[in-house]
Amino acid sequence: MTDRVRVDVWLWAIRVFKTRTAATDACRQGAVRVNDVVAKPARTIEVGDAVSLRRRGHTHAFAVEGVSTRRVGAAAAAELFTDHNPAPPRTRNTLNDAVVGNRDPGSGRPTKRDRRDLDRLRGRNTRRDD
Repeated sequence: MTDRVRVDVWLWAIRVFKTRTAATDACRQGAVRVNDVVAKPARTIEVGDAVSLRRRGHTHAFAVEGVSTRRVGAAAAAELFTDHNPAPPRTRNTLNDAVVGNRDPGSGRPTKRDRRDLDRLRGRNTRRDD
């Protein structure tokens, strides 16, 4: 391993992007920042740098713990960075948590009564009291 590497190569090596071309394109579009400065693909990074990436409407932040010019396995890639991203919000599927939502496989479509019970469970008022 070397002590400095291009930011596009590093993002590809730690498996953030599937291809190096995709990593290079992200850098060219201004989606990658190194130490809060927009990074071109050839920008070199070293241990201790902070890399942030804007992707699909979310910002991902990493601290560089190691550098590699080769794409490595997921376990080895995890050692090359520290992830500073908050955990994704846990979504709760009320259908699986409720007694009403537990239906036997192959039991067919829910009846009108089942649907109303599910809506009531979800906090939706579908009945009109006109």
